[in-house]
Amino acid sequence: MPLVLATDDTGGPEIFASVQGEGPSAGMPVAFMRLSRCNLACVWCDTAYTWHFDGDERPHRGGVTYARKANQVTLPETEVAAIIQSLGQNRLVITGGEPLLQAPALARLLELLPDLSVEIETNGTTKAPPPLDIRIDQFNVSPKLAHSGNPAELALLPERLDAYATDPRAWFKFVIAQPADVDEVLALRDRYRFRPGHVFLMPEGTDSETLRTREKWLAELCVKNGFRMSDRLHIHLFGDTRGT
Repeated sequence: MPLVLATDDTGGPEIFASVQGEGPSAGMPVAFMRLSRCNLACVWCDTAYTWHFDGDERPHRGGVTYARKANQVTLPETEVAAIIQSLGQNRLVITGGEPLLQAPALARLLELLPDLSVEIETNGTTKAPPPLDIRIDQFNVSPKLAHSGNPAELALLPERLDAYATDPRAWFKFVIAQPADVDEVLALRDRYRFRPGHVFLMPEGTDSETLRTREKWLAELCVKNGFRMSDRLHIHLFGDTRGT
């Protein structure tokens, strides 16, 4: 099956060049590709157009559903590779949705892009099969805490978290909405023994004011517990918009 991508504001595939806004690669110039579809449903998701389609009754705080046809585009890997190459970047960030749901097509795509360093943004519930895994340089794993609205039995899978915790390519990024959310991160850190320095806390928010307000108390919790803090640079630069 070809790749199913999210669309930008013009209806074309959401593939663009920018700076990475989050996590260990923040500030690096990269090419982004956003895929469609997700196996989880976060109530605060800021890319709900990748999964909250008409007829989907899973809760989302915006209450908006999206027409699938207008928000998905299917393209062959050769065409996607050509678009990515035209951006002239050395690093590719693949995001979603949940990109690993399209692992076979991704593996075929990355065979066409052998010189790119590749990051995958994943919710940590899925596995990259060997043909794809060998192409990945960095996993940005964002397990979903209780405030996401996803039940733990779907969002926090011990087998997958064990595997990522022992993979030196994996970095963990937890979305934090209130101080109590950090208690869940501490429990997960103790259970899975995440690598020191590989855990980021990132404030939930889609506007600069909310992010800055939460970062004031989040910074103190990072210092107290030995975590790193991630901003969301793209929100400050471009707002909550597609293709940025």
